[in-house]
Amino acid sequence: MNQTLFALALAALLLSCAAFAGPVDINSADAKTIARELKGIGLSRAQAIVEDRAKNGPFKSAEDLARVKGIGMRVVEDNRANIKVAAGKGEAVEKSRGKAEKPGGD
Repeated sequence: MNQTLFALALAALLLSCAAFAGPVDINSADAKTIARELKGIGLSRAQAIVEDRAKNGPFKSAEDLARVKGIGMRVVEDNRANIKVAAGKGEAVEKSRGKAEKPGGD
């Protein structure tokens, strides 16, 4: 009986750890993944992200999510650590708030 309770408690602990948000590439993830991984973003907002990406091209930074109706900077800040932005064939895009260095070193 004690082993069963221990096993159940361990399983509950492992499942609760899996419930935390994880990194998601907003330029390649589907709506279900975005909704599952980002706090404050349900399936309808996640679908809006996917539709915006299809219409306006890839996101260049986490801040670009704020261009999607219903997503403000508060949601971006709450999820910053889990928002990944990649372009094309897996090339990383500047994720910081600063400006990316211009080609030619200007």
